[in-house]
Amino acid sequence: MSLNLGIRRPRKHRAVDEVGRLREENHRLLTQLFGARDHIAIQEQQLADVRAKRAEAELELVRVAGSLEGRTAERDQALADVAALRAQLAPFLAADANANAITVPTAERDTTAFEDQATEPIKVTTLWAAHGIGPVLATQGSTDPAHLPAA
Repeated sequence: MSLNLGIRRPRKHRAVDEVGRLREENHRLLTQLFGARDHIAIQEQQLADVRAKRAEAELELVRVAGSLEGRTAERDQALADVAALRAQLAPFLAADANANAITVPTAERDTTAFEDQATEPIKVTTLWAAHGIGPVLATQGSTDPAHLPAA
């Protein structure tokens, strides 16, 4: 005899539950698909914008490079003209500098005031001459190395 207390145990693998779970998963995947489609469309639009800006930048680069080459040629020509003009002007600048040179006579100290009297030159002599002595000659002392004091 079986005893049934009215407690129903849930079944683990009911087909209805599995269908509901699959529908939820299908809904989630469709939501991801539409989100991904929107994201891809935005990325493609940004890519197109970047490509357009890149093409515009390349055209500007070509224009600037052409302008740079022209400016470089003008600069080189101007530098050559300046060098030629400096070579022509150099003799005139030298003649002008020689003609307008400032010459200053040799300076002499004014010693007319008492407090500004020139001092007498310092007498520089050797110590031997200052003390009235001379160098030691070989005949005045011993040449024996044993006689010399040790250091």
